[in-house]
Amino acid sequence: MTRIVTIAATLMALAASATFAQTPAPTPAAVQNGSTVSLEYTLKDEGGQVLDTNKGANPLVFVQGQRQIISGLERELVGMRPGEEKKVVVAPEDGGYGPVVPGAQQEVPKDAIPKEGLKVGTQLTARSGSGEARPVTVKEIKETTVVLDFNHPLAGKTLFFDVKILGVQAPGTPAR
Repeated sequence: MTRIVTIAATLMALAASATFAQTPAPTPAAVQNGSTVSLEYTLKDEGGQVLDTNKGANPLVFVQGQRQIISGLERELVGMRPGEEKKVVVAPEDGGYGPVVPGAQQEVPKDAIPKEGLKVGTQLTARSGSGEARPVTVKEIKETTVVLDFNHPLAGKTLFFDVKILGVQAPGTPAR
């Protein structure tokens, strides 16, 4: 009888260990609204020229769904998990910086622009009445005024991203 009990106990222990051994590791969280996402990216233009990258630097960290990055890229990240990579193409009208708006220009007195900014193509930062920063580009320099272009520098451009998800923290989980 003791032998039967010992065999039964051994079989139960083996069955339990087999159950634990077959339990899959938890899958990492996928990107969803409210997730805190760590992202590595390279942004290129249509000609393949690198416009921006954070490879080898700190990751871009943002909360998905909070409009902290352009919507066309944000939409394509949904469902991705840490370690996954993807190529994303974002058209100007489909979640990029929009088309170039010809009327988005303003003439300002020349003395309102810093001397080092008095060159066509120079990018400056303007502040709205509420203090919001906005990139502007010097489009034309006249005798007493300067024409500023308020279109985003990437307006009208198709953007090509190579992205890699480095980490995803599910909504509502404490920061690590």
